[in-house]
Amino acid sequence: MKKLITLILLCVCSTGAFSQISRAIKRMYFDKDTTRKSSFVILPVLSSAPETGLEVGGAGLLSFYTDTSKLNTRVSNVFGYASLTTKGQSRVSLTSSYWTPGNKYHLTAGVSYINFPFNFYGIGNNTLRINSDRIGQKRFRVHFIGEKKITNNLYAGITAGAWDYSFRDDDRTGIFYTDPRVEYRGGGPSAYIGPTIVFDNRNNNTYTTKGLVVNAYFQAIHGMFGNNDYKGGFFNIEYSQFFLLAPKWVLGFDIQEQSLTGSSSPFYLLPDIGSDELMRGYYNGRFRDRNMIAGQAELRYRLSKRIGFAGFVGGGEVFKSSFSTSELKPNYGGGIRYFFDVEKGLAVRVDYGVGQKVPNEKRLTGFYIGLGQSF
Repeated sequence: MKKLITLILLCVCSTGAFSQISRAIKRMYFDKDTTRKSSFVILPVLSSAPETGLEVGGAGLLSFYTDTSKLNTRVSNVFGYASLTTKGQSRVSLTSSYWTPGNKYHLTAGVSYINFPFNFYGIGNNTLRINSDRIGQKRFRVHFIGEKKITNNLYAGITAGAWDYSFRDDDRTGIFYTDPRVEYRGGGPSAYIGPTIVFDNRNNNTYTTKGLVVNAYFQAIHGMFGNNDYKGGFFNIEYSQFFLLAPKWVLGFDIQEQSLTGSSSPFYLLPDIGSDELMRGYYNGRFRDRNMIAGQAELRYRLSKRIGFAGFVGGGEVFKSSFSTSELKPNYGGGIRYFFDVEKGLAVRVDYGVGQKVPNEKRLTGFYIGLGQSF
């Protein structure tokens, strides 16, 4: 009799716990929130990219408004992430984006650690798969950006941070050691600081349907502690604009340029192409050099409040000193979006990208699962 009562109690408790979990999942992924209250969602990480293989882990996103009475105040968030990949990589990070009431200040900060072996193909816009060299990489990084509204839609501020890279390659016959263009193979610690300026008149910073944003910054970089004597800088400028073509159709354009300055070129600071946001379909870091320029157009269709689709096309290249249109690499593809927070415009994004067909190699492709829009 006691065993029967115990079994019944366990069933009741389990049913109650399952019911609570079901309500929590329903609240995180399916309920529509029109109250502008804070929301928290737990996301399983299950993704694939050319540089990671299968990636599994977990992420948590806390999103909120610093002032619910002002409808123009943008969404702030805190995002935690941890994952492992089938290619022996791991990463953990905690980042935040904080908008004060009325968007008077925008503060961004983060800390991250990666143990991320990767395939190094060399330097330039025409590297070959046959030269792939597996490199061990570890990196710790902290960063901060603080920006103040100067006039309507115009922000200015500072960016600062530090990192410590370390690399290992047990094969001294590979391209990592034999290519003389590879500088600062040992990595080392560095710190940076510089100005940032942003023009942003988008109607929404999580799902934009009209407006534009131009973001530019320069990082003056200096090696630290005697194990890194690099002195130089990194410049980045990105322009994105969105057009509402019809109630459910949005067309977006995105162009980015990056340049490494200074007399030397640490290989790990060189701009590269390939990510889940720009030049989808390319192995991240397959092509790298002192300069990078890339652009894309994305057509977005919002089938319903929860479901959306997108198709994209673009191109880009890396180069040492001179840009050549004949060297542009194409990319195209499409994907689906699920909006788990309709009011804030937060979505999970699944994309498949197709890139260049290098002679004697398979066409470059990539499958991606990400949080938020690509740009």
